[in-house]
Amino acid sequence: MTKLLKFLFLFITGIILLYIYMPTINFGFTGLAALLIFLAIGWTLLNNPFTLIQGHNNTPTIKLNKLSKVPLILITITVIYMTIVPAITGWPIFHSERYRNLIGDVKPEANLSTHMLPISLDRIRVVDQALAELLGDKVLGSQSALGSQVTLGTFNIQKVNNDLYWVAPLLHSGFFKWRKNTEGTNGYVMVNACNERDVKLVQDINGKKIFIKYQPEAYFGDNLKRHLYFNGYWATGLTDYSFEIDDNGTPYWVVTRYKKTIGFNGEDAQGIVVLNAQTGEIKDYNISNAPAWIDRIQPGNFIEKQLNDWGEYVKGYWNFSNEGKLQITEDATLVYGEDNKAYWYTGLTSVGADESTVGFVLVDTRTKKTVWYKQSGATEYAAQNSAKGKVQEKGYSASQPIPYNINNIPTYVMTLKDQGGLVKMYAMVAIEDYTIVGVGNTLRETLMAYKNAFNQSGNKISTKSKTIKNLVKSIITRINGDVKNGNTYYYFSLKGENRIFIGSSQISNDFPITNIGDSVYITFENDNQDVTDVSTFTNKNIRTNNKTTSAK
Repeated sequence: MTKLLKFLFLFITGIILLYIYMPTINFGFTGLAALLIFLAIGWTLLNNPFTLIQGHNNTPTIKLNKLSKVPLILITITVIYMTIVPAITGWPIFHSERYRNLIGDVKPEANLSTHMLPISLDRIRVVDQALAELLGDKVLGSQSALGSQVTLGTFNIQKVNNDLYWVAPLLHSGFFKWRKNTEGTNGYVMVNACNERDVKLVQDINGKKIFIKYQPEAYFGDNLKRHLYFNGYWATGLTDYSFEIDDNGTPYWVVTRYKKTIGFNGEDAQGIVVLNAQTGEIKDYNISNAPAWIDRIQPGNFIEKQLNDWGEYVKGYWNFSNEGKLQITEDATLVYGEDNKAYWYTGLTSVGADESTVGFVLVDTRTKKTVWYKQSGATEYAAQNSAKGKVQEKGYSASQPIPYNINNIPTYVMTLKDQGGLVKMYAMVAIEDYTIVGVGNTLRETLMAYKNAFNQSGNKISTKSKTIKNLVKSIITRINGDVKNGNTYYYFSLKGENRIFIGSSQISNDFPITNIGDSVYITFENDNQDVTDVSTFTNKNIRTNNKTTSAK
């Protein structure tokens, strides 16, 4: 084979490998360097680097021929680029301050509850990603023809018209399924994060079919990453390929555009690339002008790394005593705070600490604005164990805790699931003190049990976190009991109050013997619920009669 043919062979091989692996061609990325090493080694092998000769006593011996200088120089340069250059340009010993400051300004605040708005029970997130996958598979299983053609992609949580949903695309289940459905897979699955019964397969919008043509499981030009790569993004760092829909239900792929700011490290989001999953249309946005329906620009793994670096290099690189060092407690969780904004949430704990935290962090998923709430509390893991301990005889597992503001008390809310992954109970755990726990078969029952546990806790939690109670003295106009899961709840209304109240005998023994027309004293908190839970309940008629009887 002549050198020209050998060169053409390697050139075509390189083009094919470039098409398949799509390395980012920019400083700080090693994909192209690895490809060049492979081609240089291939050129050397094609040019007969070894010769088999007859040695002493006719023994076959391998002789190393003179190697070409060009591939050797190329291999040497690329190896240096992939090993020595990253060590010099990104070694924390030289850049500890830059690593620490990558997260930006970390603003300290006092109380987490000031950021998390109060929420009604029907808006609490009770479906986690694992349950969403289970429910999504069930929907596909009910569509036998569809289930044999597609698989479910990754569920991402997002706000759609102010409702919280897990959304996942239908993806091709293999090469031949892609060849059969070149226009794309028909639709996506939506699971309401606040209601496990609200699961739907969306295959059309206003009578027009939806097709996910560009996706990770497609081939050749229909492949999501390849479509972006060969449409101008071959030199751009792209990550976090998330499937999202806008408020009209149109499917998109939202991809974070990033650069490496400290040599080969220091990944930092610069904007997003939005690709229409049906048409392939691409739009590029900076962080400041991204569409409002996009929930996240900052990848969770970037935020976790930057927070850990911020805590690691608090006193620079030379701090082997770990003085003042902090680390995150768990992987960042996507939550929603004030004004329905999305945030990455995690706890902060001292290096070497166990179940306690020194605060909690909320990072805006779009702008990366970071707030550190300096209040001690339980880690997510400790809260899960506390919730499971309440029903340890059942052997339930706990979902990832989600922080909420319950009566101005920062509270973890989670579900308790059986071995099949189905929700059996709910739990609320005070973040500041994980011994304050409420569990129940419904969220209403859980909330009442949690409030009861909190009211009995004394001064375990700082009074600055407590909600001011409202005192009402009035007359019962209606009252009735309702038995749920073996517990009796008393619903009642009062003269002059345009709301329904609820309580149980756990709060007061006066409930079972209270009648219409009785005068009562109650206290309650403005907790944004449709039905108001009472904190205390006293029947004045019963207490007065008891005193009169005792006097006689």
